Amino acid sequence: MFKFAFAPATAALAMALVSTPTQSLACNPDDCGKGSLSAEELARDKAEIRRLNREQARYVKRRDAEYAKGWAATRNHEAEMDRYEREMAAWREAVRRCQAGDYRYCAR
Repeated sequence: MFKFAFAPATAALAMALVSTPTQSLACNPDDCGKGSLSAEELARDKAEIRRLNREQARYVKRRDAEYAKGWAATRNHEAEMDRYEREMAAWREAVRRCQAGDYRYCAR
């Protein structure tokens, strides 16, 4: 009975561990401890930091481009709705005037 009760939780934990990104081995040279890293290790560390920064910059650029598309669509929709509301207000006013006997507004 216990095997089945814990199986979904175990599977979920395994999936979380598999999908969790691995930790980078980069460190701040000021915090790594004096002399604990060789010049070659520091160079690799700096290169890894640069690579991660470039990767993140590319991600942010793509993300912001997608956000910009959404913002443009929202602005266009709002402008279209404003125009629709103005046209509907004018039409309602014409109907009101027509029904009030001002027949110039009935032909619209």
